[in-house]
Amino acid sequence: MPRSVNHVASRNRRKKVLKLTRGYYGARKNVWTVAKNTWEKGLTYAYRDRKNKKRNFRSLWIQRINAAARENGTTYSRLMGALHKNGIDINRKVLADLAMNHPEAFKAIVDKVK
Repeated sequence: MPRSVNHVASRNRRKKVLKLTRGYYGARKNVWTVAKNTWEKGLTYAYRDRKNKKRNFRSLWIQRINAAARENGTTYSRLMGALHKNGIDINRKVLADLAMNHPEAFKAIVDKVK
């Protein structure tokens, strides 16, 4: 009995991965084994960097808050300590947005906790 290999399904599986690797450089876009390895590695990078993105944004917010706090005569750590001591629950994302886009509101917060 002849061997059944189901070319339709295996070809579709390969075409799906090759379609996802369009735009890659060199053999990474059209050679099956290279494209498959590159695509799988890309998935691991995507998983890792979804976590790193959160770290990067938190770091950016802290830098923005610190810069605005120093313009108002304090530091980031003193400001955050004073906020917590006074029971003002405002997260870093909102504080950074205020520091960038509404400096007068940020100054009002700093003056309230001083």
